[in-house]
Amino acid sequence: MSAKVNQPVDAVITWVDGADPKHKAKLDNYLSSIGSARPHSANPARFSSVGEIEYCVVSLLRYAPWIRTIFIVADQQQPEFMAKLVGTVYESRVKLIDHSVIFAGYEQYLPTFNSMSISSMLWRIPGIAERFLFLNDDFALIRPIEPSAFFRDDKVVLHGGWRTQTDRRLVKRASSFFKRLLGKNEKDNQNERVRFIGVQENAAKLLGYSEQVFQLEHNPHPWKLSTWQEYFVVNPDVLEKNISFRLRSAQQFVPEGFSAHYEIKAGNAVIDNTLKTLQLKPADQALVRLRAKLAQAERDKNYVFVCIQSLENAQPDSFVLIVDWLDEKIGRFDQLLQ
Repeated sequence: MSAKVNQPVDAVITWVDGADPKHKAKLDNYLSSIGSARPHSANPARFSSVGEIEYCVVSLLRYAPWIRTIFIVADQQQPEFMAKLVGTVYESRVKLIDHSVIFAGYEQYLPTFNSMSISSMLWRIPGIAERFLFLNDDFALIRPIEPSAFFRDDKVVLHGGWRTQTDRRLVKRASSFFKRLLGKNEKDNQNERVRFIGVQENAAKLLGYSEQVFQLEHNPHPWKLSTWQEYFVVNPDVLEKNISFRLRSAQQFVPEGFSAHYEIKAGNAVIDNTLKTLQLKPADQALVRLRAKLAQAERDKNYVFVCIQSLENAQPDSFVLIVDWLDEKIGRFDQLLQ
């Protein structure tokens, strides 16, 4: 194992409970203040939570016990499961960080409903380790994993591959030409769906990759504190522009894309696609499809991550299937504390 266990690694999870009346009121008030109807980037599904974060945290404690501290970043909210930690050995290892802490000095951009703005500021968590993992609350581990899956010596481990930038492709360039010829405006607007590859491409361009983009897979992302400090202390205007959007915008760069391209450019990245993510979309995938994917993950030991999108929108049978599987594969704090 090339990553040294005695070098601390933290984990950071971004979380929001969109069902919270206070959160709903904040979002509605903001939309009202700008005279906007609810755009796609403010779709309620983006802020929904049905307790996935408990599986996320338990999986880290169970399958990656070498993680020093798990930080949960939220906006004046607290996951219900945290009450179970009081007085246990895990109480000091799971900490709640409010947006006001990481946005200190930039309070004019709060409240924010933009995951890319929030994750741009995670490196400002007080006391965070030089090495840390960033993941959303719909991710979890499903098997034991070592630090070398994310960090090897002074390098981060990336999952993904290179592809041509969209605007460098012949078909796209021809399409753009004819749109300009017809006088159509291609500028970003609030109702435009923000594509993940698009904001990754913005990150690549920020660091000088105009022809290609390293397209990241969906998995927890290894970051280094020094990377963020080195770049954004020198380029504070770039950071401020990225966090100024209260809702997701196609004009932003995605922070995980920034980190990946920075480390690649510095020669501090290892590309290894051995480990896999089980992607479940219960709102879109049929029950038979979900069962097949779960069976595949049981057979193939390289599946170590799971990402479950929009579980709250699943049909009852699919919801029960996935929750029962999560209970068996990961469990909740009640089982962990036994």
